[in-house]
Amino acid sequence: MATLPPTKSNLLATKHSRELAETGYELMDKKRNLLIRELVALMEQAKDLQERVETVFAEAYDALSRATISMGGSIEIENVARLSIPHDESIVIRYRSVMGVELPTVYASSMESDTVPYGLLSTTSALDEAYVKFKKAKQLVLDLAGTENAIFRLAFAIKKTQKRVNALKNIVIPGLDETTRRITDELEEKEREEFVRQKVIKIQRK
Repeated sequence: MATLPPTKSNLLATKHSRELAETGYELMDKKRNLLIRELVALMEQAKDLQERVETVFAEAYDALSRATISMGGSIEIENVARLSIPHDESIVIRYRSVMGVELPTVYASSMESDTVPYGLLSTTSALDEAYVKFKKAKQLVLDLAGTENAIFRLAFAIKKTQKRVNALKNIVIPGLDETTRRITDELEEKEREEFVRQKVIKIQRK
């Protein structure tokens, strides 16, 4: 930045910029702390979701194994899946804003129905249980995907905000303080010189 001439207007402008920089620093610091708080909460949520996903998948595969045995083999189950269970294209992503950071929520609108998509005559309750468990696992996976993506976005935003906080604290504000001191010192020096000059003029006139 070019050195500002030592004028009163530049001194006032520098002090004003210092006030704005201090306000900006405080706001950025608050934003960073709020984002960190949100990040910690989401990390706990992700840990819980991961454990639930593993549990539900284990239960779902156990139910599927029992269904395979009760229905006489995997071919029958594959036929039911191929003929009765439709492709799911109901994934929806919505966003919520936290301090300007868009965080996703992922869900499937098809989750609203609890009705199995296949007939009950040629299937067993074990298959019903497996279907319900895998459906639950699917929603948990979607929740986990949205949470992990939100964590990534927050981590990036925190890093970006931290850089701005550091720049304001360590570069911008100290630079403005130094400029204020320099201009103040030079203005005071000019005032002293002017005072001495006026004194000399008065002496010479006597």
